Amino acid sequence: MRTETTIVGSVLSIRRYPIKSMQGEEIDGVEVTERGVLGDRAYALVDRETGHIASAKYPRKWSQLLECHARFVEPPQLGKPLPPVWVTLPDGEVVCSTQSNIDQVLAQQLGRDVTLLAEAPANPTRETDRTPLDNSSGEETIRQEKVAFAAPTGTFFDYSAIHLLTTATIDRLKKLFPSGQFDLRRFRPNIVIQTNTNESDFVENHWLGCRTTIGTDVQFRVIDPCPRCVITTLPQGDLPHDTGILRTITQHNQVESFTLAPGKMLPAIAGVYATVLHKGKICQGDFIGLQSEPL
Repeated sequence: MRTETTIVGSVLSIRRYPIKSMQGEEIDGVEVTERGVLGDRAYALVDRETGHIASAKYPRKWSQLLECHARFVEPPQLGKPLPPVWVTLPDGEVVCSTQSNIDQVLAQQLGRDVTLLAEAPANPTRETDRTPLDNSSGEETIRQEKVAFAAPTGTFFDYSAIHLLTTATIDRLKKLFPSGQFDLRRFRPNIVIQTNTNESDFVENHWLGCRTTIGTDVQFRVIDPCPRCVITTLPQGDLPHDTGILRTITQHNQVESFTLAPGKMLPAIAGVYATVLHKGKICQGDFIGLQSEPL
């Protein structure tokens, strides 16, 4: 039985984050493997004291990660060793992941004893700040959570290897909270989709369970909505601290989990997670097709 494909938009931006929780790089095109965008979250820092992977989801410890920018010295290539990474520190100093003192430099910057990893340890975990926005007690709610729930073993993703976000969702949020700066840096997507209509709505909500195609080769399966966290509120670069960002998303878009916890309503949704069904290369401008076949 032939499945009809509907063109829903095109690739506006492709983004890769070489080091987990640091700012990343925008690229024109990239290979997509079963581990997602080639080179994405290829490196991460581990806290030597706790053994947890460093994540800006716990901002009291790791918010400065968002002030660091990581970019590959040269583009990663299939079948070749991972290239080193340049890291630009908040004061403008540039260091390289191959430096013998890279751990010491990053530790001094972050105020924590850290090690830069290119391979995930067994059963990696992170600490996450789940303190409610309306918290009046002054006490943090910090949880220890597993890394890479729906991503291949040995990766540093929070949940899945691919995160999709549409311009329609961003436009909707801007209308709901006009004074907020809904910059893409707050959301850290892999692929930003320019929708082919002028609607401003949470269109990705309707993609759950569907298959998407990009260009001629790459196929994803949309597996779950993407809950937002405290990272969306944090200052980074010229973006100010703004709890209104997360509050707006929480108030206006709650979606039922599709894969991780079917039937459970998830708060603060903006974007969707996907897994890779068929690898290949994607480029800016590629069309996005949607097939509403059941899983």
